Amino acid sequence: MKEWYQVGKIVNTHGIRGEVRVISQTDFADERYQKGSRLAIADSPNAPMTEVTVASHRRHKNFDLLTFEGYPTINEVQGFKGQYLFVSEDLLRELEENEYYYHEIIGCVVETEEGKVLGKIKEILSTGANDVWVIQRPKKKDLLIPYIEDVVKDVDLETKKVIIHVMEGLIDDEN
Repeated sequence: MKEWYQVGKIVNTHGIRGEVRVISQTDFADERYQKGSRLAIADSPNAPMTEVTVASHRRHKNFDLLTFEGYPTINEVQGFKGQYLFVSEDLLRELEENEYYYHEIIGCVVETEEGKVLGKIKEILSTGANDVWVIQRPKKKDLLIPYIEDVVKDVDLETKKVIIHVMEGLIDDEN
């Protein structure tokens, strides 16, 4: 059975020509949403999927706007609102060293260099300069960790563990 990985969420329609507004959840939006790309739309990776081919892609404000072949009007795409976009594992490319897919990082346990467990990565925010990993901590506010060399020291995908260097001011343990 094919594995599917979430790459975005359709949050609304845009205009009347079948365009959908997507909050991207991928490092590779230009590649992932390029004309001719094959994606699937569903409520979850285990739900029945509608496979689509991207007809066009453009950026607008903080969104990716997509149209799909065979869905020329708002009426055809209205039902996709609130659903997720997925890419199949066979369309994932090999990454360079120190590059990771979001699905590989989300769920990893984060520890300090001293071995103190901070929590689990629950989300990745793309800021333009660098990604920010959102660490869910038990009974505390989420912690935001920049994905930069000075902070992230080791990522072990086998054990789903990330080791970070705690720079001054990075952790506010009051909350």
